[in-house]
Amino acid sequence: MCGIIGYIGAENAILYLIKGLKNLEYRGYDSVGIAVIKDGKLEIRKGAGKIEEVKEAKNFLELSGNIGIGHTRWATHGKVCDENAHPHFDCHGSIAIVHNGIIDNYKELREELEAKGHKFHSETDSEVVAHLIEEYLKEGISFENAFIKAISRLEGSYAILAIKEGEEKILAARKFSPLVLGIAKDGIFVASDIPSFLEWTNKVVYLSDYDVIIVEKNSYRIFNIKENAWVSRPIDTVSWDTSQISKGNFEHYMLKEIIEQSEVIQRAINQDKKLIEDVCDLIRNAKGIFFVASGTSYHASLVGSYYFSKIANTHVNVVLASEFENYRHFLKPETLVIAVSQSGETADVLEAVRVAKDAGSKVIGVVNVPGSSLTRESDLFVQINAGPEIGVAATKTYTAQVILMYLLSNALVGKYEEAIDKIKSLYMDVYNLTSRAMRDHIRMLSERLKEKEHIYLIGRGIQYATALEGALKIKEISYIHAEAFPAGELKHGPLALIEKDTPVIVFASKENEAKVIANAEEAKSRGAYIIGVSYKRSDIFDFWIKVPEVGDLNPIVQIIPMQVLAYQLAVLRGYDPDKPRNLAKSVTVI
Repeated sequence: MCGIIGYIGAENAILYLIKGLKNLEYRGYDSVGIAVIKDGKLEIRKGAGKIEEVKEAKNFLELSGNIGIGHTRWATHGKVCDENAHPHFDCHGSIAIVHNGIIDNYKELREELEAKGHKFHSETDSEVVAHLIEEYLKEGISFENAFIKAISRLEGSYAILAIKEGEEKILAARKFSPLVLGIAKDGIFVASDIPSFLEWTNKVVYLSDYDVIIVEKNSYRIFNIKENAWVSRPIDTVSWDTSQISKGNFEHYMLKEIIEQSEVIQRAINQDKKLIEDVCDLIRNAKGIFFVASGTSYHASLVGSYYFSKIANTHVNVVLASEFENYRHFLKPETLVIAVSQSGETADVLEAVRVAKDAGSKVIGVVNVPGSSLTRESDLFVQINAGPEIGVAATKTYTAQVILMYLLSNALVGKYEEAIDKIKSLYMDVYNLTSRAMRDHIRMLSERLKEKEHIYLIGRGIQYATALEGALKIKEISYIHAEAFPAGELKHGPLALIEKDTPVIVFASKENEAKVIANAEEAKSRGAYIIGVSYKRSDIFDFWIKVPEVGDLNPIVQIIPMQVLAYQLAVLRGYDPDKPRNLAKSVTVI
């Protein structure tokens, strides 16, 4: 979940590293640090806090050098403090490393190294890497060989960068954690994600698990530990551009990405029809289908399960990725697993994919990020084409995932072109729902709700999935407890939670309005403050958010007001919606 970046080249590394880390801050923002080599000497500065705070406090701009590595942290092992910030170093302060991932056997390695006299300065699992390299250098072998030997001892997941005094190179390695090279005119980058260096180059090299990379000023070499051989990886060109990773005139990325959704629905339908048909063939021939996902992607998969049932008359199982291993007994070679992940690096999803592959099952990936691990571990993959999403709370990628689910379910019954036409017709509806007038309307609701401790959301059928996603958006960035229920379940327990003025958000459509309104009446009679998200007003609504009635595409138009509500609640409560506490964008640890 942390963000790492390295630069080696003709220019001063500091400005690249600072800007690159800012571009990676969605991956973690507990602490930050930089290490550079100048005239053969290593200097490290780091501290707890956000990048701008630590940059000023530690005078990052005083540093200079043509080789450097940086890290922005999301804490896993060890509390948030200066000592646990990366980079970490060896006993003599001559080796610096940054790490994303989790080293499962770090305790044993640390005990082994301490017994040999190594002194540790942090509580992290990462620090063992620097000391392992130091220990192997004592054998008289090269920095490269000591690094490879150290990496070979690690169990778990890692993306690691290392530099050493007197060495004009960056050493890097990856296993189950993202790492990519950026090939620029004046140097080479190695980083967690493409957005970190996109403003300087769109030429990338996607790295594979067990790759060790030796990066020098004008060249790089790749050795794969598992293959025990030097390998080559192609240079690709990404279609993303810098405007997509810039906030522009928006105060927050989240608001920018909410407003971009009218454009996203146009990009999401830009699919290779032959690929879609190949995916449909796998679905038709499967004996047992699973959607596997986490968080927002799980909610999009729930929507997909309704589409597959109603439109394509096809049964699918929807399973949280972290729980999927408990279903391994159902997996057979005829089973199809559709793995859904925005980043394509979600550790739980990738672990689920490996469980499926071990059973011989086919895997289809649904992913946003090109070149991600999921694209390479799947038998086929489909990109949702949402463009880079920087805000931690997923918005436009959810919409794009729902659109793809709708396309697939319709393609299964020969209605692909008809589905595209229906999605295209959403453009003005989505545009209007993200307009200033709508945002101002929802802001009035936000003012009323900002001091509430609890908000409940209810819906039936496909609207229940919308309620789940709306609740997630509210709680993850405003920190108000929000919980979703199937509307029919209110009387089976949740009504006990309803008091005078308890906010209850109700999702209604032509298909289910009679039953949902009746359920809302149950809450209203107990004093609830009813907020309707519907195509028409009901007498029981205390506040009404008008959305168009678009049938099976209601999940798209009904979630957008919830995204706006969550955003405005966060801002009114004084929180940064782009950096929710304890969370990061790409969950690369289990």
